[in-house]
Amino acid sequence: MPVKTVWPVEHACGHIADADLSARPADQRAGYARWLAGRDCTVCWQATRTQDAEATASWLAGQRAAETEAARVWEEEFRMPLLEGGERAVAWGARCRHQLVTAAYAALVTEGETNEAEWAVLEDAVRPVTRAGWWIDQREADPADLPELLAAAGGADRPNENPHF
Repeated sequence: MPVKTVWPVEHACGHIADADLSARPADQRAGYARWLAGRDCTVCWQATRTQDAEATASWLAGQRAAETEAARVWEEEFRMPLLEGGERAVAWGARCRHQLVTAAYAALVTEGETNEAEWAVLEDAVRPVTRAGWWIDQREADPADLPELLAAAGGADRPNENPHF
């Protein structure tokens, strides 16, 4: 007698559905049916996934708003100039700059051997780098590398009052 190919599965959500397991080898069907029983049915899974996506998008928007506000407050407190670039790039770059510079302070001053006077020099080197794209490009950099990264920043990353020279 051949191993059945259609298995009735009572899903974790309580729905019962017939699962066509003919594409699986005969010796794997029972185990896969058992695995399916521990999961929601397709309809419930898709409904949950849609709700989760909406909740995730809402949570992410809230996180971005909080990060943007923290970056704005930080920019004012430390007299950081506004970044240059497109509207979305400026907002993203400001968040990246804030995160990188504050993490660098923790790595170099709080946990490292850089003193406050040396940090003040480094902070002054941060101010002229106003191209949002530069900060976005550095978003995954090691915070301890900030001094070297700033030294490598080119003229296009440090716009001046007269960009023609």
